[in-house]
Amino acid sequence: MNQLKLGTMQVGRIALGALALVAFGISASLMHAQGYAADKPIGMAAQQTPAYLAHAGIEQRLGQRLPMAAVFTDETGRTGPLSSWFSNRPVVMAEVYYQCAMLCPQVQHGLATGLAQTTLKPGKDYQVLVISIDTMDKPANALDEKKTFLGEAGWTNNSAAANAVHFLTAEQPSIDAITDATGFHYVRVPGPDGKMDQFAHSSVIMFATPDGRMSKYLSGIDYPARDMRMALLEAGDKKISNPVDLLILYCCNYSPVVGRYSVSIVRILGIAGMITLVIVAGMVFLLTRKPKALETSVAGHSPQS
Repeated sequence: MNQLKLGTMQVGRIALGALALVAFGISASLMHAQGYAADKPIGMAAQQTPAYLAHAGIEQRLGQRLPMAAVFTDETGRTGPLSSWFSNRPVVMAEVYYQCAMLCPQVQHGLATGLAQTTLKPGKDYQVLVISIDTMDKPANALDEKKTFLGEAGWTNNSAAANAVHFLTAEQPSIDAITDATGFHYVRVPGPDGKMDQFAHSSVIMFATPDGRMSKYLSGIDYPARDMRMALLEAGDKKISNPVDLLILYCCNYSPVVGRYSVSIVRILGIAGMITLVIVAGMVFLLTRKPKALETSVAGHSPQS
């Protein structure tokens, strides 16, 4: 009986070992077929960024001068150098393509709603340029996008805003000139139908000075009104600011790595320290100063000579 039990246990162990070898063989075959390596965990290949996206990032070129002579056409069909849409005001820009159905509409929506919340006035305080990177986009496409943009910003009946917002199209040389100057890298990729009519690119908005130099970049698709206002103030050399803006600007730092403004604790502590010193100095002065009534009283009771 004991021998029968031992034999049954040995058969079970052999069967389990065989099943383990079969499972290992199947998993090894699958890993080899799907490109897995022994030093990479399963699922890593699916998590890796496709190689072509490595060329679709953003390279911040702060201080770079824009190609002001490059030729563009706006939504009305007017053609001219890029300088035609610059004035004595800072400029906020976005580089997209108008027939995009995914990322670009979100960038434009974030730009429109963010600007509407800054309390700065388009045309008076800044200009807006939305530039297409697709040569297939035409003024008719630009006009449709501009109408949507003005609606999202609540500027549909705002003539000043309409005159300050421009959607531009261009031929490839001008597109190359503006994307090279701004460090905006993109690659053409196939769409759902297999046609090479889509683009992979970063989601970012950019700011330029009135004379056409790159000033700031804000990343993502949601742009806080505070960040946009400060970026416009800096791009405009603080000419459209007030004392409160200047104080807020001093208390914040811009990080080119993340494309965001953050509160500077060191600067806030410095201001708090200065205020504390002033208060303490004032208290010491008041406590050590004799009241006038006491001085008069002491003078009145001084001994006569």
